[in-house]
Amino acid sequence: MVDTVRIQRIEPGLWSIAPPGAPTPADADPGLDTAVLEVGGGHLSWSVLAGRQVPAAILHDLDTAQEWLWALYGAEVAVAADAYTEPVELPARPERPELAAAVRRLGYAHWAARWWPASTVDGIPALDAAELEREIAELSEFCESVVAGADAAVPAESEEVTAAADRLGAEDAGRAADYALAAGGQRDPRAALVLERGTAGWDWRYCPPGVVDASERAVSWELVRAAGVNSLRIRAVAAPGLRGEPPEYLRPHALVRTPAGDHGAALVLAGDDWTASIAGTAGTVSGVEVYVPGVGPAAPVGTEASAFAVGAPGPRDPAAPAADSRQRERIRELAHSRLRRAVSGPGPGPAPGDGQPAGGLADIAPLRAEIRAAETDSDF
Repeated sequence: MVDTVRIQRIEPGLWSIAPPGAPTPADADPGLDTAVLEVGGGHLSWSVLAGRQVPAAILHDLDTAQEWLWALYGAEVAVAADAYTEPVELPARPERPELAAAVRRLGYAHWAARWWPASTVDGIPALDAAELEREIAELSEFCESVVAGADAAVPAESEEVTAAADRLGAEDAGRAADYALAAGGQRDPRAALVLERGTAGWDWRYCPPGVVDASERAVSWELVRAAGVNSLRIRAVAAPGLRGEPPEYLRPHALVRTPAGDHGAALVLAGDDWTASIAGTAGTVSGVEVYVPGVGPAAPVGTEASAFAVGAPGPRDPAAPAADSRQRERIRELAHSRLRRAVSGPGPGPAPGDGQPAGGLADIAPLRAEIRAAETDSDF
């Protein structure tokens, strides 16, 4: 099947070459499943869940992009982009399919470095960051005629978090049940009254990888009342492989939503959990969010700032949390599928019975880091 792409100028000096419905960096919210790769003259993007092999391209320099457009999209698309006068749809036929496949694999590897849902609670081992970075470097060298900028080298963010948090290796997957129980919260016998307790996930966009467990049960809270004072205890399971607290600028904070207003606190690493306690809170909790200041989407214009919430998530569409949660669950399903496939062999397609939907990432063989993670986890 040949994919069709639409070539159009979306604003002065900015062009799009994309299959219908493909996510792009120009979208207001491309989604957690969007892999993005910086290339000469612009950016390429794919949805790792949709599995479409032809990328979307957002270009700010058509002349530079002409060096690789023909290789990834075909001569007809390259010529049409060069002679652009009005929107046109054309079939994408890569002249160098081996390069197109390597570029797509590189895009996925960069995505995995940022969004792989490592979770002790859900039994998803962390990827070996050093192994992943080595493969990214090798792929970047092979794709040097296409990639540019930050993505032409090992990702600095991954190096930084690796050095700070010592992410090499994964926790024993057999402890997942213990973590799930802990994430649900326990009654404190010394508390006079437990008013509320809850368990939730968190928005991955607001925290770097390797700091907080990616499970939807990673964050728990308990509101208690003792001696006439309400206190909220918050716990977030630490990411698999975290060894000691990272630098202060990478430490997570908690933002507590209540009908009477928001409260915030810095989380402190205590064993395998990030914890905090806030006294004097309201009698009910609307939600608890975890974030690292300055990481993730900017708060909406007009959002009031406070000393504790610099760079914190702002107000959101009420329907967004449920949609985000479902997308995160689909990414976890993808990770489990990739790990099962990693131990069954690096063939061209998914392993029989692995449950991966048609399409998906069937064309991308397991990364070496995925293979190592699967081999070291008894569940795979």
